[in-house]
Amino acid sequence: MGALPKKKISSSRRGQRRSHDHIQPVPLTTCTQCGAKKPTHRVCPTCGTYNGNQVLTIKIKPVAE
Repeated sequence: MGALPKKKISSSRRGQRRSHDHIQPVPLTTCTQCGAKKPTHRVCPTCGTYNGNQVLTIKIKPVAE
């Protein structure tokens, strides 16, 4: 038989242990080229630039009217 706890872990102590397990929001910055919000250290999904260099060519979807 394995080890068993001597006493019940209270909800407060359990909550203190889990205090860092929550999901954190992704940090966003503004793109220097187009001004759109983008995740840090990622290529801008709007204009396709990274660190001032054109990395991707973004195909513009036609707007259905």
